[in-house]
Amino acid sequence: MTPLSKIRNPIFCALDTSDLGQATSWAAKLADAVGGVKLGLEFFNARGAKGITDVTRACELPLFLDLKFHDIPNTVAGAVKAVAPLKPAVMTIHAVGGRAMMEAAAKAAREAAEEYLVDRPLLMGVTVLTSMSDEDLSETGVAGTTLDQVRRLAELSKMAGLDGVICSPHEAATLRQDLGPNFKLITPGVRPVWAAANDQKRIMTPAEALAAGADYVVIGRPITAAPDQAAAAKRIVMELAA
Repeated sequence: MTPLSKIRNPIFCALDTSDLGQATSWAAKLADAVGGVKLGLEFFNARGAKGITDVTRACELPLFLDLKFHDIPNTVAGAVKAVAPLKPAVMTIHAVGGRAMMEAAAKAAREAAEEYLVDRPLLMGVTVLTSMSDEDLSETGVAGTTLDQVRRLAELSKMAGLDGVICSPHEAATLRQDLGPNFKLITPGVRPVWAAANDQKRIMTPAEALAAGADYVVIGRPITAAPDQAAAAKRIVMELAA
């Protein structure tokens, strides 16, 4: 059984704030509307482990802890173990950290789950950020297209024992074909047709992303910036069922 085996729906809501009161308010309002909540660097750096615990207690939803670890293998392994008591259902590391780093992280996740008697989190490799284009990648010295780089990093992630990757919905169909039905794909860069794109460059609607092969989608501002967060989330769920 995975920590997401009983998830209500495939939507993780990104609670992008450093404000504890705001994050807990959103979480409480969304407790019956989304599948899980995502907390990342902005919130963790401001509020730490206690803040994470406060938010998850407010909603009792699966936690996507999006800290994108990227360091030498020993440091990343230690970081994975350090956050295991928070009981994340999903964690992220940067796939560009390399095979040895990802293998160390996967091993640490297994060991920490046994030590703390918690479910082992799904460990996901971040491929290429959805804010980046081919031109952005070229400026960093990466040859080829964004899709080329995503495919390389996704294959490496699978070889290293990760459960899946974070990718743009535009890469989901290719990765599903490349890596089979059991390799998990989580896609940010997802916006309903009635929402603004903001700073995301490679986007699709939630329905399009799931049809392309994504297992879960991450949606932030279209939900959190809405006057009624629960209503916005439920509107997206209804659109998925249509």
